[in-house]
Amino acid sequence: MENIKAQSRREFLKSSALAGGGWLLSFSWFSEAKAAGKLAELNLAETWSELTGYIKITPENVIKIFCPNPEFGQNVMTSLPMIVAEELDCDWKNVIVEMSTHDNIKFGSQFTGGSNSIRAYWKPLRNAGAAARKMLIEAAAQTWGVPATEITTNAGVLSHSNGKTAKYGELAAKAATLTVPKDIKLKAPKDFSIVRNSKKNTEGVKVVTGKPLFGIDYKVDGMLIAMIEHPPAFGMKLKSFDATAAKKMSGIKDIFSFKLYDDGFEQGGFDTRAFNEMIAVVGNSTWEVMNARKKINAQWEAAGDVKETIMGRGGKTEKVVPARLETTSSQFEMMAEFAKKPAKELRKDGDPETAFKNAAQIIERTYNAPFLAHNCMEPMNFFAHVQDDRALVAGPLQAPGLMEPTLAKILNLPADKIEIQMTRMGGGFGRRAYGSYVYEAARISQKVKAPIKLIYSREDDMTHGIYRPMYTATYRAALDANKNLIGFHVTGGGIPENPIHANRFPAGAVDNYLADGWEIPSNITIGAFRAPRSNFNAAAEQSFLDEVAEAMGKDPIAFRLDLLKRAKENPVGKNNDYDASRYIGVLELLKEKSGWGKPENVGKKRGVAAYFCHASYAGHVVDMVMRDGQPYVESVTSAVDCGVVINPDAARNMVQGAVVDGIGQSFYGALTHKDGVPEQNNFHNYRMIRHNEAPKKIDVHFVENEIDPTGLGEPPFPPVFGAVANALFKTTGKRYYNQPFMSEGSMQNIN
Repeated sequence: MENIKAQSRREFLKSSALAGGGWLLSFSWFSEAKAAGKLAELNLAETWSELTGYIKITPENVIKIFCPNPEFGQNVMTSLPMIVAEELDCDWKNVIVEMSTHDNIKFGSQFTGGSNSIRAYWKPLRNAGAAARKMLIEAAAQTWGVPATEITTNAGVLSHSNGKTAKYGELAAKAATLTVPKDIKLKAPKDFSIVRNSKKNTEGVKVVTGKPLFGIDYKVDGMLIAMIEHPPAFGMKLKSFDATAAKKMSGIKDIFSFKLYDDGFEQGGFDTRAFNEMIAVVGNSTWEVMNARKKINAQWEAAGDVKETIMGRGGKTEKVVPARLETTSSQFEMMAEFAKKPAKELRKDGDPETAFKNAAQIIERTYNAPFLAHNCMEPMNFFAHVQDDRALVAGPLQAPGLMEPTLAKILNLPADKIEIQMTRMGGGFGRRAYGSYVYEAARISQKVKAPIKLIYSREDDMTHGIYRPMYTATYRAALDANKNLIGFHVTGGGIPENPIHANRFPAGAVDNYLADGWEIPSNITIGAFRAPRSNFNAAAEQSFLDEVAEAMGKDPIAFRLDLLKRAKENPVGKNNDYDASRYIGVLELLKEKSGWGKPENVGKKRGVAAYFCHASYAGHVVDMVMRDGQPYVESVTSAVDCGVVINPDAARNMVQGAVVDGIGQSFYGALTHKDGVPEQNNFHNYRMIRHNEAPKKIDVHFVENEIDPTGLGEPPFPPVFGAVANALFKTTGKRYYNQPFMSEGSMQNIN
């Protein structure tokens, strides 16, 4: 049970509003009410304006929740309101949800990413709902002249044993005049009636009936369409262009070059951009702009090394972006050479050098993965209307709070003169956390002095950067003469990022452990891709553990459980970032639900993998078959521990989507380059999973507990890669070390 400290009545009224006899309760999405109470004691009126969410109850007993968090299919616009409704004890049928605009004072960064939405908002939303319910009870007690302890609530109705009843809306105005209560007790999970019960997507009908929810739908009167022409290769820049013929074409308003950032610009951590100078084409319609763009005669030249200054979470850094025109085959060769050099030590337990020196058997394997494109179904787009004294921008984005400071700098406008409206996203996966497309739209609107919508074609999107990095990792295991695991070493690197999570399993389970890494700078821009780094690490680590188990003569699940029990009972080191008990729970549930080792499943070609990331634990058993000479995933059993599951149907859908996504990426995903030019630019040559290749059945199970919710959007994704690789071995008799597995022959094999 949670006791919260509420704000004073005086400060509450400063951050509340009465309208039409209704009641508006403000609450913080990122801090608990006790933190808000501390601010109230400091008498900082300006601080109270930062409370970042609202519950509104109308006289008609309708409860409206303004959701500050961007939505791209993870269903937060249903799950977050469910948390409020649970503690408020209202009728779910009376809940209306609306997407808020961005407000960095009220809502903070409003960041959607890192599987953090439910985890961050769980307590604040519960506190807000519980406080509202108690205030309504007190209002009824005063109105009816009875003790508050004698009043009960149910589905938005207050009741007393004397027969008096009232809907919340009837007493909302009076409740708003009361002091926000102290010592609020939240419900025990066993008493939940809304949370843990499936609710339909609040926007589902709008989505399937084609309502204009997405950024690509956004339009205003007088709006022009803009597209950009960027250099054809990473490592090149604009030299000159001739748009004489293009400007004469029907519907074209302007064609010009522009710089995204001025010279010396200090970038924020999510201001990643592939090209700084581009050509903008502005006209009346998408078709006219696309055709005019083809008529531009542009010349490009080598960009040379570029020095950038970036202010990220770790402070200000400077880096030099190399000028080379990169090719995939040479990139893999370069990584192979780097892997031979001494790397930066990331963690060391015991004496791994001696363990390997004295080993009776050493198992060593190297794993490689290419760049991946996000391929959101809705390509990048954004609306902007920049005027001399203010700006309105609108569209699909994951991190409005991170983009606002950069918009203010490049437009030379105060932040409070910039309005950011958020639309539903047609996919995100990390791509829409990087704001270059937002800034491009703003720059173009500022130049043409008109409202514009910037639209990327699929080809623009896939060749404009922000990819999952290239990775490689070498795993080594040392066994003694009795087949005991006495040493473990992982070394990894990438272009341009190191993939290694040094404190993850099996760290903590092996006496002699070493993790080290390195990275190679590149001009190919990268960014977060569903479960960053984990999506590669899980594939390599879980594939390798299967080989080690085989060498030791152990069952794959039994081997993992043995290691985890060691980490639970007698852990090595103090920085292990996983809970061995929860990890064990997922594997045991997975073993049970999949029938692993049961006689009826002996003939199945099965692979298993489990992984921890984003505060949650997930595992899969993949059953594979051969059809027409090709391997297919026939069915999948999944087990997940993400704490309390808010909306079971939506949670199952999230896991099922991650499974299909993971199968497709591990089988087919690859974006390659030749002399800096992306070789895939649309779905005709960037292979995606097809309907007939998806599993016929994905059976999802959740560990039932009362742990506060943790992440779900990303954790089920990484272990899919490892489970597929292990199932492929059982099916084909061949180990797979290079992604994508189904086109391994086209990849550079450096094992």
